[in-house]
Amino acid sequence: MDKVGFIGTGNMGGALVRAACKAYTPKKILIANRTEAKSFSMAEETGCCVSTPEEIAKTCDMIFLGVKPQGMEGLLSSLAPIFGERQDAFTLVSMAAGLEIVTLQAMAGSDYPVIRMMPNTPVAVGEGVILYDCSQKVTGQTEEFFRELFRFGGLLDRLPEALIDAGSAIAGCGPAFASLFLEALADGAVACGLPRQKAIRYGAQMLAGTGKLALETGMHPGQIKDGVCSPGGSTIAGVEALEKGAFRGSTMEAVKKAYLRNKELGKK
Repeated sequence: MDKVGFIGTGNMGGALVRAACKAYTPKKILIANRTEAKSFSMAEETGCCVSTPEEIAKTCDMIFLGVKPQGMEGLLSSLAPIFGERQDAFTLVSMAAGLEIVTLQAMAGSDYPVIRMMPNTPVAVGEGVILYDCSQKVTGQTEEFFRELFRFGGLLDRLPEALIDAGSAIAGCGPAFASLFLEALADGAVACGLPRQKAIRYGAQMLAGTGKLALETGMHPGQIKDGVCSPGGSTIAGVEALEKGAFRGSTMEAVKKAYLRNKELGKK
């Protein structure tokens, strides 16, 4: 592998660029945005190079497609003639929710090697989740390069494509759900008299620490919860309030709704 290109560096694409620049030579990473000023700002921050979608399609060995599902067909149809003229090998990488590998290949005009990935925004700080699967033509060497590129992004897990939409509903959408919870926790603490900045800081560290505890010990979430709930104590009183508010049921419904929306996006 030599050059890597990112077409579209919004919230998710930008997070991936930041992670990639920690593992790979920034000058070999090309970026392109609809807004040129955004490209130059990202290049100044990371040291990568401003380019165009057409140049990336012509020259890059691994091409990241950071556009929304609704914009993918238009992008790939415009780049398909360039792909068709290339004599060298290249790999397309999609992060578009719901779009299956076979659909992406059809849009691009051939059964090119494709990696379908679903990352989340915490990859920008090295604590993300990257779920992915590969088409048959993706070589082991290419997959290894992909994994190496994001080794500072967080957890990388290859998942059968049929499960990626479900995985994305929790890992990809989850930062929004967790942020709602964090904000609500902070609001509650502020109502009790705690300054907001401290409330957010304490809540964020608590969420990060609880996640790390689950990952490093393998403890079931219920076990962690039970370890905090003393008989007749303050924690179980709070848990009771969450249960009365259908906290678990609402959370499950949020994940299911996100999953169904992923499926809908793939059909458009």
